[in-house]
Amino acid sequence: MAKATTPADLTITPRDRRFARDGRVRRWWLNDDPYATAFYNALSVTFPKGEGFFVDSVRRFRDGTPPKLEREINAFIKQEVLHTREHVAFNRHVADQGYDTTLLDRDVDAALALTRGRPPIGSLAATCALEHFTAMLAHALIADSRHLEGADPQARALWLWHAAEEIEHKGVAYDTWLHATRDWPRFRRWWVKSLVMWLTSWQFLKGRARGMAELLRQDGLTGPKVWARMAWYAFGRPGMARKMAGVWLAYFLPGFHPWKHDDRALIGLAESDYEAAVMPQAA
Repeated sequence: MAKATTPADLTITPRDRRFARDGRVRRWWLNDDPYATAFYNALSVTFPKGEGFFVDSVRRFRDGTPPKLEREINAFIKQEVLHTREHVAFNRHVADQGYDTTLLDRDVDAALALTRGRPPIGSLAATCALEHFTAMLAHALIADSRHLEGADPQARALWLWHAAEEIEHKGVAYDTWLHATRDWPRFRRWWVKSLVMWLTSWQFLKGRARGMAELLRQDGLTGPKVWARMAWYAFGRPGMARKMAGVWLAYFLPGFHPWKHDDRALIGLAESDYEAAVMPQAA
């Protein structure tokens, strides 16, 4: 079994926060930019079902894990449940702005359907891959303030809160995978997780591009120039996909572990920004 490198002093803390309940988030809430807004809206639409999938995939392998990992799994589940609640609320805002997310929801359902009838270990491997994506996005989001520059304060606070917790629990699914496959030969473990990452990456990128294009279509933005602008947003400026490329490739290295890059300092940075915008209200 490859040695896990999750910090021994890591504490995973579910933070029960509520955001954007006052209905004052504008349609193009990120710097009045339809492309930037569509990028995050398309992501948000996927989160409730996606995070439910993560929870189910990890929980299936919780029994028999070491006590520390079991506690971390329980905290991971609580964090993901809170993320789901807040993105359900945020997605109501997306719908209230007149966006129809039927196509986006259908794409998420189709992606999740690929795991049905397959061994649960495959779903856990897919969760590891997707959690790596969310950790990469979270790191980039907090590390470079330009990504959320000009955002409505409550929307910005939501994304920073979510990003901080994604960094905090980024090793849980992977540690669960290492425990569940502890009797596997190292090459088999590497081959399966690498193959699943390739397949998951294609589904993730294709689905998010389709979702973003669909929301832009509803804003009256279509055609080759729109796809070129989408590509520039991803790979040019602010270029989140470009900045993530090296970290994505690291997943395929033997001995990879999410916590080989300890970026916990970003959690405190995010918290200092979102706390001022928190407005506790009833759901």
